Amino acid sequence: MKKKTTIYDLAKKLGVSPATISRSLNDHPSISIKTKEKVLQAAKETGYRINKFASNLSLQKSNTIGVIVPRLNSDFMSTVLSGIEKIANNAGYNLIISQSLEQEAKEKFNTKTLFESGVDALLVSLANETKNYEHFATFTERKIPLLFFDRVVDLPNCPTIIIDNEAAGYQATEHLIKQGCENIIHVSSGLNRSVYKLRYSGYKKALKEFSTYNREQLVEVGNFSQAEAQKVVDYIQSSKQPVDGVFVSNDNLAVYIIKALLKAGYKIPDQIKIIGFNNDPVTQVISPELSTIDYPGYKMGKLAGQSILSHLNGSINIESADQIILKHELIIRESSQK
Repeated sequence: MKKKTTIYDLAKKLGVSPATISRSLNDHPSISIKTKEKVLQAAKETGYRINKFASNLSLQKSNTIGVIVPRLNSDFMSTVLSGIEKIANNAGYNLIISQSLEQEAKEKFNTKTLFESGVDALLVSLANETKNYEHFATFTERKIPLLFFDRVVDLPNCPTIIIDNEAAGYQATEHLIKQGCENIIHVSSGLNRSVYKLRYSGYKKALKEFSTYNREQLVEVGNFSQAEAQKVVDYIQSSKQPVDGVFVSNDNLAVYIIKALLKAGYKIPDQIKIIGFNNDPVTQVISPELSTIDYPGYKMGKLAGQSILSHLNGSINIESADQIILKHELIIRESSQK
């Protein structure tokens, strides 16, 4: 295996000091243009690669931002990451992205790894399992910027970017009620995360305010996978009062439920009306097309990236920003209309 070229190899080859090589590669004004050209030519000939991370250690800066998300195989999270990456790359920053797979232990490990990698800031969307937040203290105690988005927690000096999930849950349920639904169930992956708890709260609020027929019914699923859809269909089939409305906290699961209900002989939206959440691309592929709440993931990612970079360059202090709430939108399609 070929040995990696170092600045000492270049110094020996050109008969200059390692410091001269380092300054030349970093375009230091004290080095002549002629020397810089010689060093760059030698670096090219030998295949020398500048270690950006090492060169920034003296500045206590890596030009790298860490991101932890629950899962990468999510349309919503992909749009968020795309927004973060666009802003970061335009500013000369790289991202190190990791997934917690909804596990607190893995989230802790990822946080430790990113800290040890020397990231300049950390962006986090919490795992479903996470109940203890002490692993973020390594960042907050050292004043390394930490921002939560989508799935958030209220920690001192850590801003959050969300939508008004309670209002969105209320709006989705209100829509089903106004379409004539009298027995609406809510499907969610537990209530450990505030994002789901608030959607459920909005659902309950709408039932209380608008309907004399509906009663609260929460169907909890382990995750938003296809396998969980049958659990929801079983609940619907065993219900003494016919279920005619379903509000699901995730579009993918809502699509799986539609497919399972159609297979079981139900007519949508005639017998059961369904609305999801996120406005993922799959909502317009399924038949009937799925009503949903549009969650502006790309905008959220861009705002998260801009907030962190503005803090890093000193133009704002995100520790005083507290909470940023983005606007959501009700998207009405075939699955929930009369």
